[in-house]
Amino acid sequence: MKVFPFQIPKPKNDALVYQEDVEISFYNKLHQHEEIQISYILKGEGTLIVGDTINNYKTGDVLVLGSNLPHVFRSLVNSNQKSHMITLFFKENSFGNHFFELEELHETKNFFKNAKHGFKITSEYNLNSLFINLKKVTKFERFVGLLQLLKRLSNLEYKSLSSFIYEKKYTTDEGNRMRAIFEYTINNYTNDINLEAIANIAFMTKNAFCKYFKKRTNKSYFRFLNELRVENVCKLILSNSDLNLAEMAYKSGFKNISNFNRQFKSIKKMSPSIYRKKFL
Repeated sequence: MKVFPFQIPKPKNDALVYQEDVEISFYNKLHQHEEIQISYILKGEGTLIVGDTINNYKTGDVLVLGSNLPHVFRSLVNSNQKSHMITLFFKENSFGNHFFELEELHETKNFFKNAKHGFKITSEYNLNSLFINLKKVTKFERFVGLLQLLKRLSNLEYKSLSSFIYEKKYTTDEGNRMRAIFEYTINNYTNDINLEAIANIAFMTKNAFCKYFKKRTNKSYFRFLNELRVENVCKLILSNSDLNLAEMAYKSGFKNISNFNRQFKSIKKMSPSIYRKKFL
């Protein structure tokens, strides 16, 4: 199976695919697929990169990823606990080219609009039973459940998961290159990463790499790297860590506290101390 693009395995005539993942870590290779993905995290937490943006996910999250939106899950591995995710995959034309254009389904319009950039539900909701029931019902009842989900997800508050969409589909070579870049960055962001090192991972010159990455993510590589580091600080803050902010910054790859404060404020639009007070 190719890492990129990724093919969702499904029976020949199935328009809607149900998948349950119970693993130490979810599929952690950068990939995209034509199907829209609706996932519910029953258990687990980690980092989710969608398009150009770093996100965190945790138990109870509902995540929606649009068609051909590049993404990668990086589970926070705990040897004593497996991650658990329930997912529905379907295409906008799975049930006919104009099915979702029917007036009766007008309420789902926002869902498909928001799915293009991916989104995570942020408002209070209780969709646990709806997702759990998907496993034991018939395929017809699962289809009805999808429509119920689409209605609910169209009206709940949400946060976009990506701010930029690269319009062209990645080739396999491009996908493998971007996967290597992301994997190296995720595995080494707590250390110093210089431009020469990351360019070598991509088998490119430094100048060519900077242009390549900017074109596909609409941001510089070091902006992406700092976003990853800042998200890790936020994760430490929300975990009620006993570390002070300077220690959190150092553990996340920032070696200079002034630069940390500057980067955090640029990315989160508030200082680290205000963020800590706001969310705790």
